[in-house]
Amino acid sequence: MTTTSDHAEPRWLSAEERHAWLALSSMLVRLDAALDAQLRRDAGLSHFEYTALATLSEAAGRTLRMSALAALAEGSLSRLSQVVTRLEGRGWVRRTPDPGDGRYTLAILTEDGFDKVVATAPGHAREVRRLVFDSLSKAQLRQLTAIGQRIVRAIDPQDRCRREPR
Repeated sequence: MTTTSDHAEPRWLSAEERHAWLALSSMLVRLDAALDAQLRRDAGLSHFEYTALATLSEAAGRTLRMSALAALAEGSLSRLSQVVTRLEGRGWVRRTPDPGDGRYTLAILTEDGFDKVVATAPGHAREVRRLVFDSLSKAQLRQLTAIGQRIVRAIDPQDRCRREPR
């Protein structure tokens, strides 16, 4: 079944929108790669591995259901499961059935895992500051926050992964 909108002329990007899109797209790819490279070099972790560990370190009891951790780390459950297997092998995370509901699995940050986050966080924060925040004014920082929130809401109107600032 086709609708009228299926045959409508595409809404092409204006020159200004295209310029902004290319800048945003390039930034997203390059920033992730730069953070991944810094973490691999300095801590032997991928960006996603660090995100999972750091997210667990901030959770109550350093424990989350795997499904919640996947959502908060912005990854799929299957990707997270593979990462947690690697992190378990290093002794930084352990899994256990959820005692409240055995259908779920809990990911628990070990003491060694917490120590790894504590050791890794300063270098990661320095790199984030260098790559993102050092070149922005206070007004640009507020704009970046507002823009990011609007784009995330367009992708996920309920923003199930929203993290509130501390």
